Amino acid sequence: MMDEQFDLDAELKAKILVEALPHIQMYYGQTVVVKYGGNAMINEELKDAVIHDLVLLNLVGIKVVVVHGGGPEINDMLTKIGKKSEFVNGLRYTDRETMDIVQMVLCGKVNKDLVTLLEKAGGRGIGLGGMDGGLFQAKRLTDRVGTDYGYVGEIVDVDPSPVIDVLQQGYIPVVSTVAQGIDDETNYNINADTAASKLAVALKAKKLILLTDVRGLMLDPKDESTLLPFLKVSEVPKLVRDGVIKGGMIPKVDCCVEAVRKGVGAANIQDGRVKHSILIELLSKVGVGTMFQ
Repeated sequence: MMDEQFDLDAELKAKILVEALPHIQMYYGQTVVVKYGGNAMINEELKDAVIHDLVLLNLVGIKVVVVHGGGPEINDMLTKIGKKSEFVNGLRYTDRETMDIVQMVLCGKVNKDLVTLLEKAGGRGIGLGGMDGGLFQAKRLTDRVGTDYGYVGEIVDVDPSPVIDVLQQGYIPVVSTVAQGIDDETNYNINADTAASKLAVALKAKKLILLTDVRGLMLDPKDESTLLPFLKVSEVPKLVRDGVIKGGMIPKVDCCVEAVRKGVGAANIQDGRVKHSILIELLSKVGVGTMFQ
């Protein structure tokens, strides 16, 4: 009986691998940019699943690039030094002291912790700060009403050379979202979704994946059965006018739309709370989240 059970399990596993083959062939040698954030960076079980997904993709010949934020870790460090986190229009207000903390946490602790996890899972990661090699260049973010966000930057140029060099050596680049300032003697805090989108464009990526804490884009945010699995970028303006795309989903959708319009093959907003959601999206027929094309 045990032998029969083993044979069934082995046959099922083999079938899964064979079904993944055409997807592996489609992405082999292609670049996939994953913005890593949300609960998938906090929950240890989810973190382990994401790390193993990234290593597996790398080992089957897919060029994986990780772009990460680190909001909870920044909040923790600010709390430790007795500084309150402040947000303006959903963005972290970043004064000089906060910017020092952001750079220390993102480029130091979070970045190197992720590299270590990749190594422990059998992968090879190299950490890059957004200022390394002029990867991300930015100016101070301003809006039409002159809102002050402090040292929050808007990316004006991306030089993907450092990332390409790392990929060519077979490593997984792990990129923190701090940018070199070109309008001031400072570095800037950058929104991770935006950074991932712009890097995906610069790398001519096959796919951009934004991991978040919702299923994807839903007609009714309270009803997961209304998930929109596919969306053409031309359909987005109407959904914004109809109020389907609103609040914090607007900037995420904008990142996907910009990426696709500038040459990225497809962009996904998907639930990082689902274990192995990256593999499900890339290597199966099922897919997860909302894909923009």
